[in-house]
Amino acid sequence: MPRRPKITIVGGGNVGSSCALWAASKELGDIVVLDIPQAENAIKGKMLDLAQCGPIERFDSKITGTANYEDIADSDVVVITAGLPRKPGMSRDDLVDTNVKIVRSVSENVKKYAPNSVVIVVSNPLDAMVYTAWKTTGFPTERIVGQAGCLDVARYRTFIAWEIGCSVEDVQALLLGGHGDDMVPLPRYTSVHGVPVSQLLSAEKINACVERAKVGGGEIVKLLGTSAYYAPASGVIQMVEAIVKDKKRILPCAAYCDKEYKVGGYFVGVPCVLGAKGVEKIVEIEMSPDETKLMDTSIEHVKELVGLVKKLYPQL
Repeated sequence: MPRRPKITIVGGGNVGSSCALWAASKELGDIVVLDIPQAENAIKGKMLDLAQCGPIERFDSKITGTANYEDIADSDVVVITAGLPRKPGMSRDDLVDTNVKIVRSVSENVKKYAPNSVVIVVSNPLDAMVYTAWKTTGFPTERIVGQAGCLDVARYRTFIAWEIGCSVEDVQALLLGGHGDDMVPLPRYTSVHGVPVSQLLSAEKINACVERAKVGGGEIVKLLGTSAYYAPASGVIQMVEAIVKDKKRILPCAAYCDKEYKVGGYFVGVPCVLGAKGVEKIVEIEMSPDETKLMDTSIEHVKELVGLVKKLYPQL
């Protein structure tokens, strides 16, 4: 009997638990969700609850909740959601400092117990955390990738579909660059079942969808009082599925670029071919001068954020 893929999710909060739910529902493999020792009973209880959905939802995944890193051994994919959200009054420097410590600790254990895994980073601020995981694990760049673009594109496609009054399945789109305000919109690459979106919506309405996608996370925080989790987790599992099934999906991810897009050795949001080896190719597209300018600005912000990590932790 062939071995099932093993998927580890580090962090058992809303995003991590939702990742486990989506992965189980798609029967992508066996699932381990790891949380801190103080939350061990809670995560064991959550995952026991999820496992008992198997007979109803028709999945046979083995699902484990744990606080023991030994349980992540031989994982094919490790998703890092661990980290604190930014709290009122917390500076960006404080957030980076706190979450770098958490992601470093996680990454050291991933290196020890799951040295052959592909790592997907979700923790914020994303660009800094992907860099931290890469430097700490020492993994090849193709096995370190960040999730943000899949979420942003999903939001953008949703808003476009609502505006047109069509199925979200027929909207195809692409966004580059950083998460949120650093997003680089590409309406020229947005289509609805092959029809350019510019033939279906005015530039004003398309731009409104882009702007709403940029602040999509903030809109949910205002309504919910906490960060989004269903859609971020869905974006992660889209990536996990592409990897464990070797689907060669072209998805927008935070991937390591050197000569590509003239980035110069940083993780930025670009279209990637995702397969069993992780990021198997960076897809370079033609960009207008205005789009290039926005992309360059986004890259500069990534460099600033990584520079802060290097300043706080020169050893990275």
